[in-house]
Amino acid sequence: MTLIEIMVVITILGLIAAAVAVNVVGQLTDAKIKQARTDLHTLENCLDLFKVDQGRYPSTEEGLQAVVTAGKCKAQIKDPWKHDYVYLYPGQAHPDSFDIKSYGGDGQPGGDGENTDIVNQ
Repeated sequence: MTLIEIMVVITILGLIAAAVAVNVVGQLTDAKIKQARTDLHTLENCLDLFKVDQGRYPSTEEGLQAVVTAGKCKAQIKDPWKHDYVYLYPGQAHPDSFDIKSYGGDGQPGGDGENTDIVNQ
């Protein structure tokens, strides 16, 4: 093989590796968003169990830690980006109930893509 042939093969392998890397990173972002949605659903169920047992939802000050401390749930209270889930009672989006939200990858309100806020249904 000549040096030019080796360089062509290495270039082709580099292009293939770059294409694979772009697709894998996109899938990782989607997986984190899906995990956050699943966590929110689990936390909703845990909060409902807490209400059945205690007759009320925890206050905003008590937060999600009250559910974990009461032994009603072993759910994650940190989102896939390692930020705490935000819990509000009464909620802003759900005034008769509670809000649980993740601010996404940046941990700040608002954003697009991986930084989109995710709120319970």
